[in-house]
Amino acid sequence: MREFVYYSKTAVTSGKLIQGDLMKAGRMDIVLNVFIQTFFISNKMRDDVKLHLIFEGSGGKPKHLLFISNPEMPVSKKDVGGLIKRMLYKSSSELKEIFPGCWVEDKNFEQVLNELEKQGKILLVLDEKGEDIRRINFSGNEVFVLGDHEGFGGKKKFLKGLEKISVGPVVYFASQVGILINNEIDRRA
Repeated sequence: MREFVYYSKTAVTSGKLIQGDLMKAGRMDIVLNVFIQTFFISNKMRDDVKLHLIFEGSGGKPKHLLFISNPEMPVSKKDVGGLIKRMLYKSSSELKEIFPGCWVEDKNFEQVLNELEKQGKILLVLDEKGEDIRRINFSGNEVFVLGDHEGFGGKKKFLKGLEKISVGPVVYFASQVGILINNEIDRRA
C-alpha cells in the first residue's frame, strides 16, 4: 500500500468555512489536487493508496482525514470537495468512518506521525535537499510526508530526525509530487 501524508497549516478544519472560493478556505484547492493526483490514473482509481490529510487552519481542532482506495470515491474536484466538506462537519476524538474508505478524527500532525512510527512505518519527508528518490530502496512500508504551499513551518523541529527525500532537482507542487512518487514506484514494480 502506498501511503501519503499531506499537511496544511492553512486548510480550514470546519465544513462551515468552505464556501465558494476554495482558495479562501485555506487553499483547499491544493488539497483537492493532491487528492485527485494521488489516487487517480487515466479512467480509474489506484487500488493501493492511503492518504492522510491533516488540516490545522482556522475553524476548530486540527483534523485528520484518512482515505483508503475505494472504487466508489468521486473523481471530480467538485465531488471530492463536497466529500471533504461533509467530513469536516463530523468531529470525533477517535477515528470514525464517515463514508466507505473515508475516516475523520480530531488529531494533529505530530500525533498522526507518531502513530505511524509506532506502527513501524518509515517516514520520508519530501524536501528539496533530501536524498534523490531514485537512490532509495523501498521496502513497501514507507509513508511519504509532504507539506502544502507553505511547507511545514513550525513543524520543522519535529521533523528534524526524519529521513528527507526529493523527487529530483526541481521543486514541484505538492499535487505533482504524489504523481512523481507513484510513477517511481510503478516503474519499479
